[in-house]
Amino acid sequence: MHNGPVYVDELLTERRLRDRFMAEHYASPLPEDHLDDFTGLDWFEPDPAWRLSGVWVAVPVAKQSVPTSSGGVSAYTLLGSVVVEVDGSTHRLSAFDDGDGSPFVPFRDETCGTESYPGGRYVPVRRDADEAIVDFNRAHNPFCAYDPEFVCPLPPPENWLACAVPAGERDYRLRR
Repeated sequence: MHNGPVYVDELLTERRLRDRFMAEHYASPLPEDHLDDFTGLDWFEPDPAWRLSGVWVAVPVAKQSVPTSSGGVSAYTLLGSVVVEVDGSTHRLSAFDDGDGSPFVPFRDETCGTESYPGGRYVPVRRDADEAIVDFNRAHNPFCAYDPEFVCPLPPPENWLACAVPAGERDYRLRR
């Protein structure tokens, strides 16, 4: 189910919905002068190998200072961490509250600045008790990737991966 055509269809549907949000929703981060020419976001091809199972490590919920895209620091709610193997190495990735209590991991990898947004991307974490799924195919850019008026948390050092993660959303460039 998570590796076959249904999985890929679900991903492609989610991507079409994100494109629609970007093009039509009043809260879209796209600058108004991009909307007429917007034809969709650019994504890596879906690859079920980038849907990783890990272990959820609960921590006492606390605020943590995180650097932001504006050069400042803001407090974000640390919900826990995910221990997951990425490219043969085990990582403990900090997971923060996405605003509605759901965990997400801001991360950087070797595609940042070449194929993906230089500041990093966000990947949601699906968890059940002490199990967690980090599906990098669902990684997306923060709003500041589209418009620098938005201030976004940047990945903390423990979430910097020394490998390429060719999954999820690529860097935003208006395609005309």
